[in-house]
Amino acid sequence: MDRQILGFLAPDLQRLIGWNETQYGLIVTSFQGAYAVGLLMVGRLMDRLGSRKGFSLAVALWSLAATSHALARSAFGFGIARFALGVSQGGHFPAAVKTVAEWFPKNERALATGIFTAGSNVGPVVVFLIVPSIVRLYGWQAAFVITGSAGFIFLVIWQMLYRTPDEQSVLAAEENQLSGNQPGLPTSVRWTELLRHKETWALAVGKFLTDPIWWFYLYWLTKFLDKNYGVSLSGLSLPTSMVYLLASFGSVSGGWLSSALIKSGWSINKGRKMAMLLCAVCVVPVSLTAKASSIWIATSLIGLAAAAHQGWSANIFTMASDLFPSEAVASVVGIGGMAGATGGIIFAATTGYILQRTNGNYTSIFVVCGCAYLSALLLVHLLTLHSGHRNLSGSQNWLRTVSKAR
Repeated sequence: MDRQILGFLAPDLQRLIGWNETQYGLIVTSFQGAYAVGLLMVGRLMDRLGSRKGFSLAVALWSLAATSHALARSAFGFGIARFALGVSQGGHFPAAVKTVAEWFPKNERALATGIFTAGSNVGPVVVFLIVPSIVRLYGWQAAFVITGSAGFIFLVIWQMLYRTPDEQSVLAAEENQLSGNQPGLPTSVRWTELLRHKETWALAVGKFLTDPIWWFYLYWLTKFLDKNYGVSLSGLSLPTSMVYLLASFGSVSGGWLSSALIKSGWSINKGRKMAMLLCAVCVVPVSLTAKASSIWIATSLIGLAAAAHQGWSANIFTMASDLFPSEAVASVVGIGGMAGATGGIIFAATTGYILQRTNGNYTSIFVVCGCAYLSALLLVHLLTLHSGHRNLSGSQNWLRTVSKAR
């Protein structure tokens, strides 16, 4: 919700505040730049603090940042608020993937990741359903305050419920055995050591090429529909909700598929990559979106691509815990996420420039979206071609040798 609400309100805010396409691209870029820094820094912090404490800190900070959007009155003000949100939200996926690595064995992790990623798609649906009424009754500022405050409710629940397997003595031994965790190992790994391994670069390249596509949907979907089909804010709710409901389905389905293949006897490497290949193929038709004759054809193509992205995302996130021990997972995810956010910076700025120069022509942008995933999968495959023979995820000696404990 905190990420999506600006994109949903963008057409109305653009008319109200008066920013142009280039300025909007820079607002998006401010989030992406801060998110890149946040992912890199906070990923390592999560490995040091642990998922429970680290995630609590991140949620508290990003909820404050989300509500601060209500104070903005200019493109620059929104850029500052987005920067604060980006830095603090950098803790989300490193902590979430680390949590999955702590509790789930490898043949269940992609499904678990798909389920929690689906939550990031339910949020936008909620935004589309409730924000028009909030804006109509209380104004756009209230929409940021109300949705941002929801994070504090989650924070209380997280503090009450979450514990690591080591903190639950009855389950610790059994869960550590199933998940492959090894208590007593160092708690963090230097970035310089992680960057020596091509598996880290595989994740970074995969995220660099595909994360920007998701960010494009997140920030430009409503603007594209408003531009091409002239739909009002309330009229956008149903078609955009469909996109994110499909994305939720794709998230769980993509995670389930690779888990099912692995359980049926496929290797982890082949099962994960086959699921990613199917997702990459499903994205290709989005290239035709700019020429769609109706809003429903356009949102169907984008919905299919969004579902495929989330299935892809569930599997590429899980590759981090396939290839590295849980003590290093948040750091690796942070590096990959930083690469994805960096790609998002470039793509957002380029998108704003193209739309400004072409008077809102999205054709070339959607073509890039359709080609990105197959290109990314090829590079990921080449960089992890022999990883099955040198898997680091269960290597106690590797972790003890290269890690630097706090």
